[in-house]
Amino acid sequence: MCGIVGYTGRSEAAEIILDGLEKLEYRGYDSTGMAINDGKKIRISKAVGRLSVLENLTHGGSTMPGHAGIGHTRWATHGVPSDTNAHPHFNKAKTIAVVMNGIIENYIPLKQTLESKGYEFISETDTETVAHLLDHYYKGDPLHAIVQMMQRIEGSYALAIVFEDRPGEVYAVRKDCPLICGISDDGCFAASDATALLKYTRNVYYLENRIVAKLTQENGIFFYNQDEEEVKLPSKRIEWDSTAAEKGGYDHFMLKEMYEQPKTVRDTISPRIKDGDIVVDELGLSDDDIRKIEKLYIVACGSAYHAGVTGKYVIEGLARIPVETDLASEFRYRNPILVKNSVLIVISQSGETADTLAALRLAKENGIRVLAIVNVVGSSIAREADHVMYTWAGPEIAVATTKAYSAQLCAMYLLAMKFAKVRGVMSSEKFSSMLDDLRKLPDQIELLLGNHDQIARFANRYIAAKDVFFMGRGIDYAISLEGSLKLKEISYIHSEAYAAGELKHGTISLIEEGTLVAAVSTQPDLYEKIISNMEQVKSRGAYVLAITNVGNVAIEKSADCIIHIPDTDPYFSNSLAIIPLQQFAYYIAVARGCDVDKPRNLAKSVTVE
Repeated sequence: MCGIVGYTGRSEAAEIILDGLEKLEYRGYDSTGMAINDGKKIRISKAVGRLSVLENLTHGGSTMPGHAGIGHTRWATHGVPSDTNAHPHFNKAKTIAVVMNGIIENYIPLKQTLESKGYEFISETDTETVAHLLDHYYKGDPLHAIVQMMQRIEGSYALAIVFEDRPGEVYAVRKDCPLICGISDDGCFAASDATALLKYTRNVYYLENRIVAKLTQENGIFFYNQDEEEVKLPSKRIEWDSTAAEKGGYDHFMLKEMYEQPKTVRDTISPRIKDGDIVVDELGLSDDDIRKIEKLYIVACGSAYHAGVTGKYVIEGLARIPVETDLASEFRYRNPILVKNSVLIVISQSGETADTLAALRLAKENGIRVLAIVNVVGSSIAREADHVMYTWAGPEIAVATTKAYSAQLCAMYLLAMKFAKVRGVMSSEKFSSMLDDLRKLPDQIELLLGNHDQIARFANRYIAAKDVFFMGRGIDYAISLEGSLKLKEISYIHSEAYAAGELKHGTISLIEEGTLVAAVSTQPDLYEKIISNMEQVKSRGAYVLAITNVGNVAIEKSADCIIHIPDTDPYFSNSLAIIPLQQFAYYIAVARGCDVDKPRNLAKSVTVE
């Protein structure tokens, strides 16, 4: 959500900032802006719309010379998209400029206090409050003013700041919103995401909460705590292939990432299968710890939550450990009863999801051990969890997740199987058989991805659809949730997922002539049940698309169109059934002319409530 880029060094700052902001477009935004300190004054340029508007306005940055500056892509929260509300924001004298991701929760009383002191506000944003607070405290020492300002504001935020009388410096600070710093021979950088820095450096620092970073042109980066004492942060090296954050000839990042799923699944599974066993070196849970687990809580948001729903079925079915699955935003407010000897599993692609991070902290406050399944090394969730299992999906740029979700499913399988074996509830024969099926998944996913022509033709028939319903039973219900989400978030078609047994409890009233119903049927023990549900919607005029296993001939009379998935263990079927559902969502969105990688109103990482 929103994006920040800061730079100070030998090069022209505006060009680097614009390039960095382009790499952050996937995060979602409706306006852009940047502030450049040219050594005499701070110049600001802002524009509503795409980054190209700002690039044209500044002639690619050439009209804003200077070697230090900050830039921003804004997703409106306080105030409508407008040039006035776009970042950066000035103090009245235009000597301090600020960009911010996040929300200042107490900005209204702060604004009222500042107005009583004579400060005038020209925007509707909470960020302008920060600029005026800094002005109020600034007496020539940026660090002191920033520390004083932080003591007054409440909320989650990441800030980048420039001061007119400090022409070679950029300051950055965060609380619960991601912000990293980088350094190269050419200068120092700050950004919301490593993708903005990969072109320039791989040496980065992950800012800790309330640590102030001072970026300088000549002497590197300095870090200070709230007592204004210099502290040291460890440097990390990013090992991503820089081309992983580029389209590589694909029309969209989402399409590229869909086709990267075989590699992602292989990279998640293969290193953890050793000598016929599952070994998760970074897990940090001993066999004795696993045997003592009385209950698991799986907490996540969005697609990660859907992976967690699958995880509940798989872990309970294989390891026989009771599992509660919660939306992170509900978990933290429902005053959950946390059982002794339980483990909280949090799932997040970015590792910065605000509600998931809050759930993690709630569990730790109550003495519950936390295992994080995350994709981004060094993220807040990865740093704060007791144990971490990385998914190694690489950078995922499209807002709608595909490969990260597939990696999360595989993490669930690995944990379930390991727990089951350690706890002695799975035979060695069953374990070996499932390992064989696990190893086959990457090739099977690749086979399904080759079926794109059939899916594209089918999608073209439903570009005018108003409602689509997904249904399944058991694990198939979990995959229906994700299939429905994919369709609605990128095509803007209303879709819902239902446990098929609930049809007669309300949903069937919405079925009418021509309604598309996607029925997922991959569990042999439930074939007859789902066929009955398919017949019920067909009799009311629905067109039924079935996703089912090769060899399920019983379903043929009940479906109008069938997509078969290869044979695998029923617990792994979600990894295969999701592929045609992802493709269906993608091709229907493309046919409707939607912005597939950057859907309206959505952001890649939800770092505020």
